[in-house]
Amino acid sequence: MGERSHRYNGGMDAWEFLERRSEAEPRPVYVIHGDDDFLRRRVRAALRQLVLGEEEDQVSYSTHAGEAADFASIRDQLATLPFLSPRRLVVVEEADPFVSRFRSQLEKYLHAPAPRGVLVLEVKSWSSTTRLARLVPPEATLVCKGLSPAQLPAWCIQWAKKEHGKLLSRPAAELLVELVGPDMGLLDQELRKLAIYVGDTARIDVDDVDQLVGRSRSAEAFKILDALVSNRPGEAWQILNRLFEQGEDEHRLLGLFSYQLRRLAQAAQLVEQGLPASAALVQVGVPPFAIKGCEQQLRHLGRQRACQLYDWLLEIDLGIKGASALPPRLLFERLLVRLAGR
Repeated sequence: MGERSHRYNGGMDAWEFLERRSEAEPRPVYVIHGDDDFLRRRVRAALRQLVLGEEEDQVSYSTHAGEAADFASIRDQLATLPFLSPRRLVVVEEADPFVSRFRSQLEKYLHAPAPRGVLVLEVKSWSSTTRLARLVPPEATLVCKGLSPAQLPAWCIQWAKKEHGKLLSRPAAELLVELVGPDMGLLDQELRKLAIYVGDTARIDVDDVDQLVGRSRSAEAFKILDALVSNRPGEAWQILNRLFEQGEDEHRLLGLFSYQLRRLAQAAQLVEQGLPASAALVQVGVPPFAIKGCEQQLRHLGRQRACQLYDWLLEIDLGIKGASALPPRLLFERLLVRLAGR
């Protein structure tokens, strides 16, 4: 990840650790913190391999919940000599309360750690100004910070090549990020599916993303629009509410709407230039089975609202990023009111 800065105040970027872990020597204590679950999982797996080796002994690896873990028992485990592995690895998950309760004991432990034990603290927050943080060297403080949306297409291209040996085109990567959202774990899952989908083909292109990811992910947005067109606004609201109740990320939800509404906006512009609606929809990539439904959606929207679709989508995008005081759910409900038009 050459575009990223590898250093943070008092810590190392997780990407740098993952790229250079083969050169590293295990440290007695590691701290994993940051907001990206995908990176946290990758870092923990890398640490497990670094500390225990390829042929690990399951007995030498243990995990503990931070809320219930006791420092004395953790220290005893770290001091117990491993049987088959070179070291013993002890992970405290969600360790913020553990760190708060046993901060002074952890500070003492860092001055005289177990010679063949490695402690991993997974925390949500980690202040570099505390005495404990200063005792953990930067190369053992691993910051799992997600990439920005602008960086994700480039990451997808690199990841597809590195993990799956596939060439992901830039437009395909941009479409994938738009559809799936900024969750790197979900992007990783979709890239794995795409690699299987294309088989022996070396390249993953826009059509592949459209076929495998786009149609499945745009289905809910299409159902919402179809319900509005058919004068069933209550059904549209039920689908939207279900998506939010199921924990659908607002960025991914925006991707679902954007994928469908942008094609309608593009088709509306072509119709303005004199192209028949069906031909315009084909030209913007609407599959044959969806032409009839999209024609109905275009007629329902009309010229004026179809021309406003880009502005409405941009308004939600900026609102999610903090430009609006309204919560994301209300932003999407307002979009449905505008799309319903009655």
